[in-house]
Amino acid sequence: MDNIKCGANRYIVIEGNIGAGKTTLAQMAAKDLNANLVLETFEENPFLPKFYNNPERYAFPLELSFLVARYKQLKKHMEQGNLFNNLTIADYYLMKSFIFAKITLSDDEFQLYRQFFDMIKAYSAKPDVMFYIHRDVDVLKSNIVQRGRSYEINIEKAYLSSVTKSYFDYFKEVTDFPVVVLDATQADFRKQNHYEKFVNLLGKSYLPGVTNIKIV
Repeated sequence: MDNIKCGANRYIVIEGNIGAGKTTLAQMAAKDLNANLVLETFEENPFLPKFYNNPERYAFPLELSFLVARYKQLKKHMEQGNLFNNLTIADYYLMKSFIFAKITLSDDEFQLYRQFFDMIKAYSAKPDVMFYIHRDVDVLKSNIVQRGRSYEINIEKAYLSSVTKSYFDYFKEVTDFPVVVLDATQADFRKQNHYEKFVNLLGKSYLPGVTNIKIV
């Protein structure tokens, strides 16, 4: 992978629904490209298992705690200059907080949450390019079951579908940086040819807004 160059793309985000494989892909790419790696520390959030057992009660503290944790982590990397001076690959973008909160919170809770989010968003960095790993809901559910996290096993396909819809609704509004939607339903990034196709996309230039690419 030494011949792969990321050009002007210094801050690359790999996003996706639950079970899309974004974290594994970010780890692989960061290792091969000698990039700084920013991974979401969701397993440290004590509200996550509680949320899956009782969404109505724990949605607000969950989303607020995720927002604060994500902001603090990205702020730390910004202050160290990692997001701009070196190639950095992250497995989430701060806007993820907004996307999930819009699904999980009641209208009143979301209006309160949005006030906190808008204040924090003003101090966050935009990626040079975002890659969204899109997979069909059946594939997502299968991946979730295979990785075996007990608190995720009962995630319903309807919830996964709502997350996908929320991401795509957001993408319609993006005009200030490129979003590359990768149809990866038939892709297995453990296969060298699929993985190399993905890595080769990292250094290309894209127009602001959405670009659709299918990997097979």
